[in-house]
Amino acid sequence: MVLPGPSSTQLGRSIASCLNVELVNVELRTFSDGESKIRINADLSEKKCIIVQSTFPPVDSNYLQTLMMVSYCKSSGAAEVIPVIPYMGYARQDRSFLDGEVVTMSLIAKLFDCFGIKDLVTIDIHSLKALSYFQSNIVNLTSIPLLARYALNNLELKNAVVVSPDQGGSDRVKLFADIIKSPSLCMRKVRDRNTGQIAIYDDLDLDVAGSDIIILDDMISSGGTIMKAIEILKKNKSGRIIVMCVHALSDESALDKLRKTGIFDLISTNSIPRSCSKIDLSDEISEKLSTILAK
Repeated sequence: MVLPGPSSTQLGRSIASCLNVELVNVELRTFSDGESKIRINADLSEKKCIIVQSTFPPVDSNYLQTLMMVSYCKSSGAAEVIPVIPYMGYARQDRSFLDGEVVTMSLIAKLFDCFGIKDLVTIDIHSLKALSYFQSNIVNLTSIPLLARYALNNLELKNAVVVSPDQGGSDRVKLFADIIKSPSLCMRKVRDRNTGQIAIYDDLDLDVAGSDIIILDDMISSGGTIMKAIEILKKNKSGRIIVMCVHALSDESALDKLRKTGIFDLISTNSIPRSCSKIDLSDEISEKLSTILAK
């Protein structure tokens, strides 16, 4: 059975269709004080239950609703519970950067481990260190080949260069660039740990004049880093600029601000339902789930 959580209704339905299994309706009621109530009106006894719920903003509410669904499945006698969390919130809080900080990703992992979760599926988690906190088998799928094939088939690229807005995305842009057979570069970003202020160095290691640019990142949050990168690339006389990411965390108003910078296109996966979610993850997730279910 597939149980699409309130944050991932359409993706959950698509996964159920791909797997050709029963779809279970999950009802959500939100009270005036912000509390959530989940209702699952189905016999889950001895069933293998796949819960699909992305934990984008409001992150805390979506996580708690995920745990509510996991708890109900377990207490109802489900044979197995497999959470699919396309966007794993709190993965950026994978260590203590300053004295006194809570490592929230460790807490999240312990909550899932408390329910005896054996398998969990996520997509392009921000930090591989975050995976180390789980005792269960965490499958971290990558959507980068999907994004690259979309670019090849739909964007009519000219002398393309794949750009990461920071050094942390080097492996990501290299994989993407290898697939579309283009060069890549990483911009140099620094962040003040106390204030959160971001700066990107203007000098680039590659001449991008006249080249189509694909700015690739795992997530767009406020959009500030991407807008700084766009400004620098335009100063270097780049051609069209296409922004691609796995997880579009930004709300629609922030995405519109990004579009107003004059970019050619803005593209993400449907790990988070947004207006730019043009790449469907359901086939890849379903293929991996089929392997897990066959064990």
